[in-house]
Amino acid sequence: MFIVAAEICLMLYESNTLKEKRQVIKSIINRIKSRFNVSIAEVDFLDSWKRAQLGIACVSNDKAHANSVITSVINFLEKDFRFEITDIQVRIE
Repeated sequence: MFIVAAEICLMLYESNTLKEKRQVIKSIINRIKSRFNVSIAEVDFLDSWKRAQLGIACVSNDKAHANSVITSVINFLEKDFRFEITDIQVRIE
């Protein structure tokens, strides 16, 4: 069994309230859950208007497949104009 986990930090420049930030983050999480078979949650900067950190994990019996899924999620996030990715850390266990 292989686990590929990613921590992705986001900067939301257009967000002016926590409500606006949470709408964007909730939308991102729901879109990724429906498109990819991964676990995802907001894991840090919960009270910050402009920053968010997402934790994403994929479990598979094939290391290459799990890594490919996480890479696809990252590519999907990079195409979204509502935020900028400031940091990505990927771990394979």
